[in-house]
Amino acid sequence: MSFLVIDIGNTRLKWGLYAQPAPGAELLAHGAVVLEDIDYLWELHWKNLMHKPQGMLGCVVAGEAIKKRVEEQLIEGWGLAPQWLSSSARAGGVVNGYEHPQRLGSDRWAAIIGARQRALKQDPANPPPVLAVMVGTAVTVDAVDQGGRFLGGLILPGFGLMYRALESGTAGLKVPTGEVQDFPTNTSDALMSGGTDAIAGAIERSLRRLRVQCGREPLLIMSGGAVTRLSHVEELPASVVENLIFEGLLTLAANASTPPAQP
Repeated sequence: MSFLVIDIGNTRLKWGLYAQPAPGAELLAHGAVVLEDIDYLWELHWKNLMHKPQGMLGCVVAGEAIKKRVEEQLIEGWGLAPQWLSSSARAGGVVNGYEHPQRLGSDRWAAIIGARQRALKQDPANPPPVLAVMVGTAVTVDAVDQGGRFLGGLILPGFGLMYRALESGTAGLKVPTGEVQDFPTNTSDALMSGGTDAIAGAIERSLRRLRVQCGREPLLIMSGGAVTRLSHVEELPASVVENLIFEGLLTLAANASTPPAQP
C-alpha cells in the first residue's frame, strides 16, 4: 500500500509518497511548500497524484494551527486519518536518553531513528555510533552511541537566522552573498565563512566528544534543506542523506505495521 510521510518544519512542509511503509521503499512522488502556501497543498500537490495513500505518518514543529490545516486537507481529500509522531522513551531501535523524552522534538526523534537505522545497515553486528545533523532553519546535532542510546545533542541557529540576527543587530551588515574562504578579505565572504565555520565547528566538537565517549569513530550523517552549505567542508566526512526524517518515519511505520511474532 502507498504511504504518505510529512515533515512540517519551521518554514516548509516536505512530503513524500512511498510505495509502502518501509525503509528503502520506492518513492512515488514528493514535494514541498512554504508554510504561507499551506492552504493550497491539496490543489497544487496532492489532488492529481496517481496513487492514493492508504496511511500516513508525520512530524510537526510548526504549531497546532498549521497542523490542523494540513489535517483538514488529508481528511477532506482522501478521507485519511492523520497520524502524528510523538517522541517516546524507546522506538525504532533507539533508547531516548533525553531528560524528558516526550519533550524532544518529533522531527529530531525521526531523524535520530533514521540515522540509527543507517548505522545498523552499515554493520548490523557491530554498528558504529552516529551523529545525526539536520541543517534547516535551526541546526540540530544529535549523538547516538553504538548500543542505540540517544545521548543528547545541540540546537543552534541555522544560516538564515544567524545572518538575519547580524543584519538586524549590527549597523551596515547585510545578508551575505559571498563565498566561504579560509581567510576572507571582504565583508560578504567574512559573514558567509563565519556562519559556515560556526556550524561546522559545533559539529566537529560533537564528533570529537562522541568519539571519546564511545572509543570508536562515529558515522556522521547530515540532512536538511540547507545541508549543501556544509557538504563541501573537508573536515566533515559526512554521508549526506536527502530525506533522513522520512527514513525515520518509514522505520516507525514499518514497525507499527509488523504483526507480533507467533510463539
